[in-house]
Amino acid sequence: MRAGTVPILEVRDLSRQFGGYHAVADMALAIDKRSIHAVIGPNGAGKTTLFNLVTGVLPPTAGQILVNGEDVAGARPDRIARLGVVRTFQGVRLFPSMTALENVLVGRFCRTRGGYFAALTRIPGRPSAVEAAARRRSEELLERVGLADQRHMLASELALADQRRLEIARALAVDPQLLLLDEPVAGMNPVEVQEAADLFRSLRDDGITILLTEHHMSLVMAISDRITVMNYGRKIAEGSAEEIKRDPQVLTAYLGSEEAA
Repeated sequence: MRAGTVPILEVRDLSRQFGGYHAVADMALAIDKRSIHAVIGPNGAGKTTLFNLVTGVLPPTAGQILVNGEDVAGARPDRIARLGVVRTFQGVRLFPSMTALENVLVGRFCRTRGGYFAALTRIPGRPSAVEAAARRRSEELLERVGLADQRHMLASELALADQRRLEIARALAVDPQLLLLDEPVAGMNPVEVQEAADLFRSLRDDGITILLTEHHMSLVMAISDRITVMNYGRKIAEGSAEEIKRDPQVLTAYLGSEEAA
């Protein structure tokens, strides 16, 4: 963490138990603003549980979750989202019978302003200024993720890689400060992975902080400013890509000496 700055996300002594099983145990994490921070580890390490705790899907058993210094441990997901913390899921969760544009508009809805007066003054058959602005912004986001030409296609008709892009566009519609990406390139081919890497870097450059978990190690090592490694619910290592590649605990638990070379 840079001296004198408040991390956009900090977790302290964070734990989550399911009966006697510790899915996350005594986790400590600090995410710098305007960075890409990866959390990696083998299946069952606790990565998705950590994401669920941070976004309010699950309440913690113990510990703190600080968003820009405000403790949100146990808060509802909608409150955390209003603070600018938004996520995608490992399994695609779109509205399949809606178009790509309509899916992004749903995400944009929570950032629109309206109300009783707007409803009274709306001209039938003509979109309000708010609706028109939401549509423009949604189309810009589809352009940003490379889906402008597919904006009128149903989400269910899109290829898997395009569905993942659409999920990111919908998350961006909420104007996030911190974007959590759960295996965002799963199922993508090498060209699509490179396009995703370019997108993630550009989002960081625009001021969006990214926290991601991903099994695609080449991507993680290429784009991450910092990497945290989990195993059996605990943090076992943290550092730059070069430091993680050389860490003996990481080699044993996850990467393997061949991949780290």
